[in-house]
Amino acid sequence: MLRSSCRATGFGALLVLAAIVAPASASAHVKWFAPYIVDAAPAPVTYTLTNSWFWSGIALVLVFFIATRLFERSAAGELTLDRMDRVALPLWLRLDDFVRIIIAGFFVAIFSVGGVYLTPDLQTPAEWVSWVQLLIAIGVVSRRTMPLSAAGIIFLWVLALRDYDPFHLLDYLALGVAVSAYLVLEASDRPNWRKHRFEVLRWGVAIALMWSSLEKFAYPEWFFPLVEERPFLTFGLPRDIFIPMAGVAEFTMGFGLLATPLVRRLSAIALLVIFITAVYPFGRVDLIGHALIMAIIIVIAVDQTRELHFWGWIRGALIGVPVGLAAALLIFGTAYWGLHAVFYGTDTRTMAEINAEQSDMATHSYSEEHPHGPQALVSVTEAPMASDAPLRIDAATATAAYARSMMGMHDEMMAGLRHEDPDVAFVLGMIPHHQGAIDMARIQLAAGSDPENMDLARHIIAEQQAELAAMRAWLRERGVDTPDG
Repeated sequence: MLRSSCRATGFGALLVLAAIVAPASASAHVKWFAPYIVDAAPAPVTYTLTNSWFWSGIALVLVFFIATRLFERSAAGELTLDRMDRVALPLWLRLDDFVRIIIAGFFVAIFSVGGVYLTPDLQTPAEWVSWVQLLIAIGVVSRRTMPLSAAGIIFLWVLALRDYDPFHLLDYLALGVAVSAYLVLEASDRPNWRKHRFEVLRWGVAIALMWSSLEKFAYPEWFFPLVEERPFLTFGLPRDIFIPMAGVAEFTMGFGLLATPLVRRLSAIALLVIFITAVYPFGRVDLIGHALIMAIIIVIAVDQTRELHFWGWIRGALIGVPVGLAAALLIFGTAYWGLHAVFYGTDTRTMAEINAEQSDMATHSYSEEHPHGPQALVSVTEAPMASDAPLRIDAATATAAYARSMMGMHDEMMAGLRHEDPDVAFVLGMIPHHQGAIDMARIQLAAGSDPENMDLARHIIAEQQAELAAMRAWLRERGVDTPDG
Protein backbone atom coordinates (compact mmCIF):
# COMPACT_ATOMS: atom_id res chain seq x y z
CA MET A 1 0.00 0.00 0.00
CA LEU A 2 2.81 2.39 0.89
CA ARG A 3 4.66 1.61 -2.33
CA SER A 4 1.59 2.26 -4.48
CA SER A 5 0.91 5.50 -2.67
CA CYS A 6 4.49 6.70 -3.12
CA ARG A 7 4.43 5.87 -6.80
CA ALA A 8 1.14 7.71 -7.34
CA THR A 9 2.34 10.71 -5.38
CA GLY A 10 5.61 10.89 -7.30
CA PHE A 11 4.04 10.66 -10.73
CA GLY A 12 1.22 12.99 -9.73
CA ALA A 13 3.64 15.67 -8.59
CA LEU A 14 5.65 15.22 -11.76
CA LEU A 15 2.60 15.71 -13.98
CA VAL A 16 1.48 18.79 -12.04
CA LEU A 17 4.92 20.35 -12.36
CA ALA A 18 5.12 19.54 -16.05
CA ALA A 19 1.71 21.08 -16.66
CA ILE A 20 2.66 24.24 -14.77
CA VAL A 21 5.92 24.92 -16.56
CA ALA A 22 5.65 23.16 -19.92
CA PRO A 23 6.18 26.08 -22.29
CA ALA A 24 7.94 28.47 -19.95
CA SER A 25 11.02 26.46 -19.13
CA ALA A 26 12.01 26.32 -22.74
CA SER A 27 11.18 29.92 -23.33
CA ALA A 28 13.57 30.97 -20.60
CA HIS A 29 16.34 30.68 -23.12
CA VAL A 30 14.65 32.76 -25.78
CA LYS A 31 16.49 35.81 -24.53
CA TRP A 32 16.82 38.36 -27.32
CA PHE A 33 20.09 38.76 -25.44
CA ALA A 34 21.67 42.17 -25.71
CA PRO A 35 18.59 44.38 -25.41
CA TYR A 36 17.67 43.19 -21.92
CA ILE A 37 18.55 45.70 -19.23
CA VAL A 38 21.02 43.21 -17.80
CA ASP A 39 22.81 45.77 -15.67
CA ALA A 40 19.63 46.43 -13.68
CA ALA A 41 19.90 45.04 -10.17
CA PRO A 42 18.12 41.72 -9.56
CA ALA A 43 14.99 41.88 -7.46
CA PRO A 44 15.91 41.51 -3.77
CA VAL A 45 16.19 37.92 -2.58
CA THR A 46 13.58 38.72 0.07
CA TYR A 47 11.06 39.23 -2.75
CA THR A 48 11.36 35.51 -3.52
CA LEU A 49 11.78 34.28 0.05
CA THR A 50 8.53 35.98 1.11
CA ASN A 51 6.60 34.66 -1.91
CA SER A 52 4.18 31.96 -0.77
CA TRP A 53 3.99 30.48 -4.28
CA PHE A 54 7.74 29.92 -4.28
CA TRP A 55 7.47 27.88 -1.09
CA SER A 56 4.40 26.05 -2.39
CA GLY A 57 6.43 24.96 -5.41
CA ILE A 58 9.35 23.88 -3.21
CA ALA A 59 7.02 21.82 -1.01
CA LEU A 60 5.46 20.13 -4.04
CA VAL A 61 8.88 19.25 -5.43
CA LEU A 62 10.09 17.84 -2.12
CA VAL A 63 7.04 15.58 -1.99
CA PHE A 64 7.78 14.37 -5.51
CA PHE A 65 11.49 13.75 -4.89
CA ILE A 66 11.07 12.04 -1.52
CA ALA A 67 8.16 9.89 -2.72
CA THR A 68 10.09 8.87 -5.82
CA ARG A 69 13.19 8.14 -3.74
CA LEU A 70 11.18 5.90 -1.39
CA PHE A 71 9.67 4.09 -4.34
CA GLU A 72 13.11 3.71 -5.93
CA ARG A 73 14.38 1.89 -2.83
CA SER A 74 11.64 -0.71 -3.09
CA ALA A 75 11.59 -3.87 -5.20
CA ALA A 76 9.01 -2.19 -7.44
CA GLY A 77 11.38 0.71 -7.96
CA GLU A 78 14.19 -1.59 -8.98
CA LEU A 79 11.81 -3.37 -11.35
CA THR A 80 10.82 -0.03 -12.84
CA LEU A 81 14.46 0.85 -13.49
CA ASP A 82 15.05 -2.56 -15.07
CA ARG A 83 12.11 -2.06 -17.41
CA MET A 84 13.30 1.41 -18.33
CA ASP A 85 16.70 -0.13 -19.07
CA ARG A 86 15.16 -2.69 -21.42
CA VAL A 87 13.16 -0.07 -23.28
CA ALA A 88 16.20 2.19 -23.64
CA LEU A 89 18.71 -0.59 -24.39
CA PRO A 90 18.90 -0.13 -28.22
CA LEU A 91 19.78 3.54 -27.82
CA TRP A 92 22.01 2.92 -24.80
CA LEU A 93 24.19 0.57 -26.87
CA ARG A 94 24.68 3.31 -29.50
CA LEU A 95 24.54 6.31 -27.21
CA ASP A 96 27.93 7.71 -28.19
CA ASP A 97 26.96 7.56 -31.86
CA PHE A 98 23.72 9.37 -31.00
CA VAL A 99 25.50 12.14 -29.09
CA ARG A 100 28.12 12.65 -31.80
CA ILE A 101 25.48 12.78 -34.54
CA ILE A 102 23.48 15.35 -32.58
CA ILE A 103 26.54 17.52 -31.87
CA ALA A 104 27.61 17.41 -35.51
CA GLY A 105 24.04 18.03 -36.71
CA PHE A 106 23.64 20.97 -34.37
CA PHE A 107 26.75 22.71 -35.66
CA VAL A 108 25.73 22.02 -39.25
CA ALA A 109 22.33 23.57 -38.46
CA ILE A 110 23.75 26.77 -36.97
CA PHE A 111 26.26 26.89 -39.84
CA SER A 112 23.26 26.85 -42.17
CA VAL A 113 21.44 29.52 -40.16
CA GLY A 114 24.56 31.66 -40.35
CA GLY A 115 25.53 34.75 -38.44
CA VAL A 116 25.38 33.19 -34.95
CA TYR A 117 27.83 31.87 -32.38
CA LEU A 118 26.60 28.90 -30.34
CA THR A 119 22.85 29.50 -30.55
CA PRO A 120 20.45 31.58 -32.67
CA ASP A 121 20.25 34.00 -29.72
CA LEU A 122 23.87 35.08 -30.14
CA GLN A 123 24.19 36.81 -33.48
CA THR A 124 27.38 37.94 -35.16
CA PRO A 125 28.19 39.66 -38.47
CA ALA A 126 31.42 37.62 -38.81
CA GLU A 127 30.84 35.16 -41.65
CA TRP A 128 33.97 33.15 -40.85
CA VAL A 129 32.41 32.08 -37.53
CA SER A 130 29.97 29.90 -39.47
CA TRP A 131 32.85 28.10 -41.17
CA VAL A 132 34.41 27.39 -37.79
CA GLN A 133 31.14 25.74 -36.81
CA LEU A 134 31.26 23.56 -39.92
CA LEU A 135 34.81 22.51 -39.02
CA ILE A 136 33.61 21.64 -35.51
CA ALA A 137 30.91 19.42 -37.00
CA ILE A 138 33.45 17.69 -39.28
CA GLY A 139 35.85 17.19 -36.37
CA VAL A 140 33.22 15.26 -34.38
CA VAL A 141 33.28 12.48 -37.00
CA SER A 142 36.67 11.15 -35.90
CA ARG A 143 37.83 10.46 -32.35
CA ARG A 144 41.24 11.86 -33.26
CA THR A 145 39.83 15.28 -34.10
CA MET A 146 37.14 15.45 -31.40
CA PRO A 147 39.46 17.33 -28.98
CA LEU A 148 39.95 19.95 -31.71
CA SER A 149 36.18 20.34 -31.98
CA ALA A 150 36.03 20.70 -28.19
CA ALA A 151 38.59 23.50 -28.36
CA GLY A 152 36.57 25.12 -31.15
CA ILE A 153 33.44 25.20 -28.97
CA ILE A 154 35.30 26.91 -26.13
CA PHE A 155 36.83 29.33 -28.63
CA LEU A 156 33.37 30.35 -29.89
CA TRP A 157 32.14 30.96 -26.34
CA VAL A 158 35.17 33.14 -25.58
CA LEU A 159 34.60 34.95 -28.88
CA ALA A 160 30.99 35.65 -27.92
CA LEU A 161 32.25 37.47 -24.82
CA ARG A 162 33.40 40.31 -27.07
CA ASP A 163 29.85 41.09 -28.16
CA TYR A 164 27.61 39.89 -25.34
CA ASP A 165 27.22 40.42 -21.65
CA PRO A 166 29.38 37.79 -19.84
CA PHE A 167 27.13 37.50 -16.79
CA HIS A 168 24.20 36.26 -18.84
CA LEU A 169 26.39 33.95 -20.93
CA LEU A 170 27.23 31.77 -17.94
CA ASP A 171 24.52 29.19 -18.62
CA TYR A 172 25.93 28.82 -22.13
CA LEU A 173 29.36 28.32 -20.57
CA ALA A 174 28.10 25.36 -18.55
CA LEU A 175 26.61 23.70 -21.61
CA GLY A 176 29.60 24.48 -23.84
CA VAL A 177 32.10 23.16 -21.31
CA ALA A 178 30.02 20.01 -20.84
CA VAL A 179 29.86 19.23 -24.57
CA SER A 180 33.56 19.99 -24.96
CA ALA A 181 34.42 17.77 -21.98
CA TYR A 182 32.33 14.97 -23.45
CA LEU A 183 34.27 15.14 -26.73
CA VAL A 184 37.60 15.04 -24.89
CA LEU A 185 36.55 12.14 -22.63
CA GLU A 186 35.00 10.16 -25.47
CA ALA A 187 38.24 10.47 -27.44
CA SER A 188 40.31 9.35 -24.44
CA ASP A 189 41.88 5.89 -24.21
CA ARG A 190 41.63 5.93 -20.42
CA PRO A 191 38.59 3.98 -19.14
CA ASN A 192 38.56 5.89 -15.83
CA TRP A 193 38.11 9.11 -17.81
CA ARG A 194 35.66 7.81 -20.41
CA LYS A 195 33.21 6.50 -17.81
CA HIS A 196 32.42 10.11 -16.79
CA ARG A 197 31.58 11.33 -20.32
CA PHE A 198 27.80 11.15 -19.91
CA GLU A 199 28.02 12.47 -16.36
CA VAL A 200 29.64 15.72 -17.47
CA LEU A 201 26.80 16.22 -19.95
CA ARG A 202 24.30 15.74 -17.14
CA TRP A 203 26.05 18.25 -14.88
CA GLY A 204 26.33 20.77 -17.69
CA VAL A 205 22.63 20.76 -18.52
CA ALA A 206 21.65 20.72 -14.84
CA ILE A 207 23.81 23.77 -14.10
CA ALA A 208 22.55 25.59 -17.21
CA LEU A 209 18.90 25.00 -16.25
CA MET A 210 19.34 25.94 -12.61
CA TRP A 211 21.25 29.10 -13.49
CA SER A 212 18.82 30.31 -16.14
CA SER A 213 15.81 29.55 -13.93
CA LEU A 214 16.95 32.23 -11.48
CA GLU A 215 16.02 34.88 -14.05
CA LYS A 216 12.38 34.27 -13.16
CA PHE A 217 13.09 35.31 -9.57
CA ALA A 218 15.67 38.02 -10.27
CA TYR A 219 13.96 39.58 -13.31
CA PRO A 220 10.30 38.48 -13.42
CA GLU A 221 9.55 41.60 -15.50
CA TRP A 222 11.50 40.09 -18.40
CA PHE A 223 8.77 37.49 -18.79
CA PHE A 224 5.78 39.82 -18.55
CA PRO A 225 5.70 40.66 -22.29
CA LEU A 226 5.93 36.98 -23.21
CA VAL A 227 3.09 36.04 -20.88
CA GLU A 228 0.96 38.91 -22.19
CA GLU A 229 1.71 38.00 -25.80
CA ARG A 230 1.02 34.27 -25.26
CA PRO A 231 -1.46 33.98 -22.40
CA PHE A 232 -2.05 30.29 -23.10
CA LEU A 233 1.38 29.60 -21.59
CA THR A 234 0.09 30.16 -18.06
CA PHE A 235 -2.74 27.60 -18.27
CA GLY A 236 -5.04 30.24 -16.79
CA LEU A 237 -2.83 30.95 -13.78
CA PRO A 238 -2.25 34.59 -12.83
CA ARG A 239 1.06 35.90 -14.06
CA ASP A 240 2.49 36.50 -10.58
CA ILE A 241 1.75 32.90 -9.60
CA PHE A 242 2.88 31.28 -12.81
CA ILE A 243 6.33 32.89 -13.10
CA PRO A 244 7.72 31.93 -9.64
CA MET A 245 6.20 28.45 -9.87
CA ALA A 246 7.76 28.01 -13.31
CA GLY A 247 11.11 29.13 -11.90
CA VAL A 248 10.88 26.61 -9.07
CA ALA A 249 9.99 23.81 -11.46
CA GLU A 250 12.83 24.61 -13.86
CA PHE A 251 15.39 24.86 -11.05
CA THR A 252 14.27 21.69 -9.29
CA MET A 253 13.98 19.61 -12.47
CA GLY A 254 17.56 20.68 -13.24
CA PHE A 255 18.53 19.68 -9.70
CA GLY A 256 16.75 16.37 -10.22
CA LEU A 257 19.11 15.53 -13.09
CA LEU A 258 21.89 15.19 -10.50
CA ALA A 259 19.92 12.87 -8.21
CA THR A 260 19.56 9.10 -8.01
CA PRO A 261 18.81 7.10 -11.20
CA LEU A 262 15.01 7.04 -11.05
CA VAL A 263 14.68 10.68 -9.95
CA ARG A 264 17.01 11.91 -12.65
CA ARG A 265 15.38 9.79 -15.36
CA LEU A 266 11.88 10.96 -14.45
CA SER A 267 13.15 14.55 -14.29
CA ALA A 268 14.68 14.09 -17.73
CA ILE A 269 11.45 12.69 -19.16
CA ALA A 270 9.49 15.61 -17.71
CA LEU A 271 11.97 18.12 -19.15
CA LEU A 272 11.89 16.39 -22.53
CA VAL A 273 8.11 16.73 -22.63
CA ILE A 274 8.47 20.40 -21.68
CA PHE A 275 10.94 21.14 -24.47
CA ILE A 276 9.02 19.17 -27.08
CA THR A 277 5.77 20.99 -26.31
CA ALA A 278 7.60 24.28 -26.76
CA VAL A 279 8.76 23.44 -30.29
CA TYR A 280 5.51 24.23 -32.10
CA PRO A 281 4.60 27.56 -30.43
CA PHE A 282 8.17 28.86 -30.60
CA GLY A 283 9.18 27.47 -33.99
CA ARG A 284 12.04 25.65 -35.67
CA VAL A 285 14.72 28.17 -34.75
CA ASP A 286 13.93 27.57 -31.10
CA LEU A 287 14.28 23.84 -31.78
CA ILE A 288 17.76 24.42 -33.16
CA GLY A 289 18.69 26.53 -30.16
CA HIS A 290 17.63 23.79 -27.74
CA ALA A 291 18.75 20.78 -29.78
CA LEU A 292 21.83 20.06 -27.67
CA ILE A 293 19.92 20.40 -24.40
CA MET A 294 17.16 18.10 -25.65
CA ALA A 295 19.68 15.53 -26.87
CA ILE A 296 21.49 15.51 -23.53
CA ILE A 297 18.17 15.15 -21.71
CA ILE A 298 17.52 12.05 -23.84
CA VAL A 299 20.97 10.77 -22.86
CA ILE A 300 20.08 11.22 -19.19
CA ALA A 301 16.75 9.44 -19.66
CA VAL A 302 18.37 6.33 -21.18
CA ASP A 303 21.56 6.33 -19.08
CA GLN A 304 21.66 2.98 -17.25
CA THR A 305 24.47 3.95 -14.86
CA ARG A 306 23.45 3.36 -11.24
CA GLU A 307 26.67 4.51 -9.55
CA LEU A 308 26.83 7.96 -7.94
CA HIS A 309 30.42 9.16 -8.26
CA PHE A 310 30.29 12.43 -6.34
CA TRP A 311 28.90 12.71 -2.78
CA GLY A 312 27.01 9.48 -3.37
CA TRP A 313 26.20 8.89 0.30
CA ILE A 314 24.30 12.16 0.73
CA ARG A 315 22.68 12.05 -2.72
CA GLY A 316 21.36 8.57 -2.03
CA ALA A 317 19.98 9.33 1.44
CA LEU A 318 16.48 10.72 2.00
CA ILE A 319 17.89 13.59 4.05
CA GLY A 320 19.97 14.43 1.00
CA VAL A 321 16.85 15.58 -0.84
CA PRO A 322 16.02 18.66 1.30
CA VAL A 323 19.67 19.25 2.22
CA GLY A 324 20.82 19.01 -1.38
CA LEU A 325 18.05 21.25 -2.68
CA ALA A 326 18.68 23.83 0.04
CA ALA A 327 22.41 23.75 -0.70
CA ALA A 328 21.78 24.15 -4.45
CA LEU A 329 19.47 27.12 -3.88
CA LEU A 330 21.98 28.72 -1.55
CA ILE A 331 24.97 28.17 -3.86
CA PHE A 332 23.25 29.28 -7.05
CA GLY A 333 21.40 32.18 -5.42
CA THR A 334 24.57 33.49 -3.80
CA ALA A 335 26.49 33.11 -7.06
CA TYR A 336 23.81 34.81 -9.15
CA TRP A 337 23.19 37.83 -6.94
CA GLY A 338 26.84 38.02 -5.87
CA LEU A 339 28.31 37.86 -9.38
CA HIS A 340 25.84 40.47 -10.59
CA ALA A 341 27.11 42.81 -7.88
CA VAL A 342 30.70 42.04 -8.92
CA PHE A 343 29.97 42.76 -12.59
CA TYR A 344 27.74 45.82 -12.16
CA GLY A 345 28.17 47.08 -8.63
CA THR A 346 25.59 47.49 -5.89
CA ASP A 347 24.23 50.93 -6.75
CA THR A 348 22.14 49.86 -9.77
CA ARG A 349 18.34 50.08 -9.80
CA THR A 350 16.00 47.10 -10.00
CA MET A 351 13.56 46.62 -12.86
CA ALA A 352 10.70 47.62 -10.56
CA GLU A 353 12.46 50.92 -9.76
CA ILE A 354 13.19 51.57 -13.44
CA ASN A 355 9.58 50.94 -14.43
CA ALA A 356 8.25 53.09 -11.60
CA GLU A 357 9.85 56.07 -13.34
CA GLN A 358 8.34 55.30 -16.74
CA SER A 359 4.83 55.25 -18.12
CA ASP A 360 5.42 51.99 -19.97
CA MET A 361 6.95 48.66 -19.04
CA ALA A 362 10.60 48.57 -20.11
CA THR A 363 12.32 45.20 -20.11
CA HIS A 364 14.89 46.22 -22.67
CA SER A 365 17.28 49.05 -23.31
CA TYR A 366 17.38 50.44 -26.81
CA SER A 367 20.24 49.35 -29.06
CA GLU A 368 20.59 50.07 -32.76
CA GLU A 369 22.36 46.73 -33.18
CA HIS A 370 19.66 44.83 -31.32
CA PRO A 371 16.40 46.79 -31.65
CA HIS A 372 13.96 44.61 -29.74
CA GLY A 373 11.41 45.09 -27.03
CA PRO A 374 9.21 47.90 -25.74
CA GLN A 375 11.97 50.49 -25.51
CA ALA A 376 12.93 49.84 -29.11
CA LEU A 377 9.29 50.03 -30.19
CA VAL A 378 8.94 53.42 -28.51
CA SER A 379 12.04 54.54 -30.37
CA VAL A 380 10.49 53.42 -33.64
CA THR A 381 7.03 54.91 -33.16
CA GLU A 382 8.17 58.17 -31.62
CA ALA A 383 11.25 58.84 -33.73
CA PRO A 384 11.07 61.90 -35.98
CA MET A 385 10.51 61.09 -39.61
CA ALA A 386 12.63 63.89 -41.00
CA SER A 387 15.65 61.65 -41.37
CA ASP A 388 16.25 60.03 -44.73
CA ALA A 389 17.67 57.00 -42.90
CA PRO A 390 15.12 56.02 -40.25
CA LEU A 391 15.82 53.39 -37.64
CA ARG A 392 15.76 49.86 -39.08
CA ILE A 393 14.19 46.93 -37.25
CA ASP A 394 13.79 43.25 -38.08
CA ALA A 395 10.59 41.37 -38.90
CA ALA A 396 10.12 39.94 -35.39
CA THR A 397 10.39 43.38 -33.83
CA ALA A 398 7.99 44.80 -36.42
CA THR A 399 5.39 42.15 -35.59
CA ALA A 400 5.64 42.96 -31.88
CA ALA A 401 5.52 46.68 -32.65
CA TYR A 402 2.34 46.35 -34.75
CA ALA A 403 0.66 44.35 -31.98
CA ARG A 404 1.69 46.83 -29.31
CA SER A 405 0.50 49.85 -31.29
CA MET A 406 -2.90 48.24 -31.88
CA MET A 407 -3.40 47.27 -28.24
CA GLY A 408 -2.64 50.79 -27.07
CA MET A 409 -4.86 52.33 -29.74
CA HIS A 410 -7.84 50.16 -28.85
CA ASP A 411 -7.76 50.99 -25.13
CA GLU A 412 -7.46 54.75 -25.75
CA MET A 413 -10.24 54.70 -28.38
CA MET A 414 -12.67 52.92 -26.07
CA ALA A 415 -11.88 55.35 -23.25
CA GLY A 416 -12.49 58.37 -25.53
CA LEU A 417 -15.74 57.00 -26.99
CA ARG A 418 -17.29 56.86 -23.51
CA HIS A 419 -17.48 60.69 -23.33
CA GLU A 420 -21.04 61.94 -22.74
CA ASP A 421 -20.86 64.43 -25.64
CA PRO A 422 -21.08 62.49 -28.95
CA ASP A 423 -19.05 65.11 -30.83
CA VAL A 424 -16.28 65.07 -28.25
CA ALA A 425 -16.45 61.27 -28.08
CA PHE A 426 -15.93 61.11 -31.86
CA VAL A 427 -12.81 63.28 -31.72
CA LEU A 428 -11.42 61.56 -28.62
CA GLY A 429 -11.90 58.23 -30.39
CA MET A 430 -10.36 59.41 -33.65
CA ILE A 431 -7.19 60.80 -32.07
CA PRO A 432 -5.82 57.39 -30.95
CA HIS A 433 -7.10 55.94 -34.24
CA HIS A 434 -4.97 58.42 -36.19
CA GLN A 435 -2.03 57.97 -33.82
CA GLY A 436 -2.23 54.21 -34.36
CA ALA A 437 -2.07 54.76 -38.12
CA ILE A 438 0.99 56.97 -37.69
CA ASP A 439 2.67 54.38 -35.48
CA MET A 440 1.99 51.64 -38.02
CA ALA A 441 3.35 53.81 -40.82
CA ARG A 442 6.54 54.48 -38.86
CA ILE A 443 6.98 50.76 -38.24
CA GLN A 444 6.55 50.19 -41.98
CA LEU A 445 9.28 52.74 -42.70
CA ALA A 446 11.54 51.02 -40.16
CA ALA A 447 10.94 47.44 -41.33
CA GLY A 448 9.53 47.55 -44.86
CA SER A 449 11.16 47.66 -48.27
CA ASP A 450 8.36 48.00 -50.85
CA PRO A 451 8.64 51.48 -52.47
CA GLU A 452 4.87 51.93 -52.85
CA ASN A 453 4.21 51.01 -49.25
CA MET A 454 6.99 53.31 -48.07
CA ASP A 455 5.49 56.24 -50.01
CA LEU A 456 2.03 55.41 -48.63
CA ALA A 457 3.44 55.34 -45.08
CA ARG A 458 4.98 58.80 -45.52
CA HIS A 459 1.70 60.12 -46.93
CA ILE A 460 -0.27 58.68 -43.99
CA ILE A 461 2.08 60.26 -41.47
CA ALA A 462 1.82 63.70 -43.06
CA GLU A 463 -1.98 63.60 -43.47
CA GLN A 464 -2.76 62.07 -40.09
CA GLN A 465 -0.47 64.44 -38.21
CA ALA A 466 -2.23 67.44 -39.80
CA GLU A 467 -5.63 66.04 -38.85
CA LEU A 468 -4.42 65.27 -35.32
CA ALA A 469 -3.36 68.88 -34.89
CA ALA A 470 -6.78 70.07 -36.10
CA MET A 471 -8.66 67.74 -33.74
CA ARG A 472 -6.57 68.75 -30.73
CA ALA A 473 -7.15 72.41 -31.55
CA TRP A 474 -10.91 71.73 -31.75
CA LEU A 475 -10.84 70.10 -28.30
CA ARG A 476 -8.85 72.95 -26.76
CA GLU A 477 -11.39 75.49 -28.03
CA ARG A 478 -14.05 73.58 -26.08
CA GLY A 479 -11.96 73.28 -22.93
CA VAL A 480 -11.49 69.52 -23.27
CA ASP A 481 -8.18 68.01 -22.21
CA THR A 482 -6.34 66.75 -25.27
CA PRO A 483 -4.52 63.44 -25.36
CA ASP A 484 -0.78 63.75 -25.82
CA GLY A 485 0.58 63.27 -29.29
